[in-house]
Amino acid sequence: MTGPGESPEQAVEQALVRALDGVDVERARREFWEQNECLFLERFLAPEVVERHLLPEVDKLRPNVHRNYIPGHKKGGSISSYTLAEKAPLFLTLYKSPAFIDFVSRLTGARLLPCPDDDPHACALYFYTEPGDHMGFHYDNSYYKGARYTVLMGLVQRTEHCRLVARLYRDDPTRETREIQWAYGPGALLIFNGPKLYHAVTPLAPGEERIVLTMEYVTDTEIGVFKRFVSNMKDAIAYFGVRALIRRRPGRKGRVPAKEARLRSHLRPDNKEAPS
Repeated sequence: MTGPGESPEQAVEQALVRALDGVDVERARREFWEQNECLFLERFLAPEVVERHLLPEVDKLRPNVHRNYIPGHKKGGSISSYTLAEKAPLFLTLYKSPAFIDFVSRLTGARLLPCPDDDPHACALYFYTEPGDHMGFHYDNSYYKGARYTVLMGLVQRTEHCRLVARLYRDDPTRETREIQWAYGPGALLIFNGPKLYHAVTPLAPGEERIVLTMEYVTDTEIGVFKRFVSNMKDAIAYFGVRALIRRRPGRKGRVPAKEARLRSHLRPDNKEAPS
């Protein structure tokens, strides 16, 4: 509940502090390392906080969802951090919370930082809203010079079929690979070392819906020019579209910025330098 004179940002920040106070950090840390740098907290942020403060923002953003389909890999919708910053900054309040970043840093044993503001994937929303929406198996590899950690928070889980499935210990030759599935409802949290967890999202059935907040943290915010270009191409093709990656200056409607023109040229089918 929002108290008298309390903003939604203050309410979420205080709810986050209460949630962190309820976590046994040492126990969570042990479980994180025992599970190949992966931890699932089924009840982290109170569901009523998600429903009261975050879901109205989700509903407001629905017209901005960019849908894409890559045969054999993924089908679904997403919203970039640029759009969140412009239209739903409440999500960035959560993402950049010093208390939350400190918690994830203690858990992982690394000094974590938010991704730079020019990274559209730093804090984003994933929408699984149409039959067959899914994500194929992959790692969350880092384009930055340091390590990358992924935090997923459940917002909507109105589905019995669409779940995150992971293969733990796949990169550890001394242990047997173990497959596990998670269905995380409002406020549930999954934290993992991106390049270590091989994971996917199973297909959505008709009449179902799943919406997730993704937050990325790194140990080094430096990124090379070529890797930034590759990262932008991946985000443009597989997630947010070219237009969602361009933050326009006021008063330039109707003009195509040079950066967008370059991105478009690389995405043309007849351009031999376009990613496969």
